[in-house]
Amino acid sequence: MAGIQDKGLNKNSCGTSVKQQLPYNDFGTWLSGRFQYKVQKISVNAGFSCPNRDGRISFGGCSFCDNATFNPAYCDSRKSVTEQLENGKSFFARKYPDMRYLAYFQAYSNTYAPLESLKRRYEEALSVDNVVGLVIGTRPDCVDSDKLDYIENLSRQAFVIVEYGIESVNDGTLSLINRGHSFECSRMAIEETAGRGIITGGHVILGLPGEDCSESMRQAEVISSTRLDILKIHQLQIIRGTALAAEYAERPFKLYSPDEYAVLLTEYIRRLRPSIVLDRFTSQSPGDMLVAPRWGLKNHEFANLLVNRMRSVGAYQGQLYSGRGME
Repeated sequence: MAGIQDKGLNKNSCGTSVKQQLPYNDFGTWLSGRFQYKVQKISVNAGFSCPNRDGRISFGGCSFCDNATFNPAYCDSRKSVTEQLENGKSFFARKYPDMRYLAYFQAYSNTYAPLESLKRRYEEALSVDNVVGLVIGTRPDCVDSDKLDYIENLSRQAFVIVEYGIESVNDGTLSLINRGHSFECSRMAIEETAGRGIITGGHVILGLPGEDCSESMRQAEVISSTRLDILKIHQLQIIRGTALAAEYAERPFKLYSPDEYAVLLTEYIRRLRPSIVLDRFTSQSPGDMLVAPRWGLKNHEFANLLVNRMRSVGAYQGQLYSGRGME
């Protein structure tokens, strides 16, 4: 089965330990194949902004977004990149003293600054002991040839992933959530980044208003037609204080239960290109910020639910991949 990775141990009928396969191309397994030691992302808030917040496109931001939902306590823009990384290292080193790290520029749009400013922050991160690479989260409308040329050169010296917020492949949805760019913008950024040999990731949200199961299946095919190496998939969450929360309070719309989402993801993954590496499937926002849905599951607990669901129906990544991916 293409795109399946080994993980975990099981017992066969003779009592011998054998590796049990995951039914999808797992990021952790993929990453371990590139490093000889355990690697952990450390989130960094480098003080960048977003064109959807500073007025270049909009002041409101995306309707679903509140960056505080995924910034850990050690991630503080008032501290230097080095200080944040050292704090993050202290947090993880208690459990894994031999750990190595990827500096994850996560908050807001981390290519939305002059090139010299990007260079200073990225290179500062790479100068920190035991930081072996970068993950750069950004928007597809915040890159240009000069920035990508620089990142290409950097990727020849260190491990680098550029991760784009795509969110949807439907331009109507992108407009509805005030995203401020089209899917074609995402497709072009992915093409130009991957074309330089840079590891290219993307992020999508399933269950956005107006997107049903059939639209999600279409999205899987369209995403598969791009040159993405890595994909993050999250369920839609309604975060307190966002424009989407106000919309939901006025006109509640469908949100997936864990079982419904596992069924949807199973069919989505069956249609994905087998070579795409799947980083994660859920987001877990702080309880005091989350309006809905309240699942009461940790990310790894949902992943177990999904794997059990896929195994129970004999599903695996790429099973229904058509190779078309046409819009």
